[in-house]
Amino acid sequence: MQFAITAYDGKDEGALERRMAVRPQHLENIARVKETGSVVCAGGITNEAGQLVGSVVVLDFDTKEQFDAYMESEPYIKAGVWQDITVNTVNVLIVNDEPYSQN
Repeated sequence: MQFAITAYDGKDEGALERRMAVRPQHLENIARVKETGSVVCAGGITNEAGQLVGSVVVLDFDTKEQFDAYMESEPYIKAGVWQDITVNTVNVLIVNDEPYSQN
């Protein structure tokens, strides 16, 4: 199952600082998930000034329970960085101009 996360950070004055303080833990966590082959793509959403204001992550897990476990472990969620989160199931067809092969 593939899941697309669109997550926006808080809009408060300390939002960017909160993100940057937690970012190393987020990157370590996503690297662990990548090692399992579950990361299809991931990146930051930027505003007009080029500052990070959110994230887009597409993940591929065998079960919804595995996805839920990822969400529970995500440092940006635990630390309140991501405050407006939308999750959709998706059907990824192409990655890097090649047909996507599911796990």
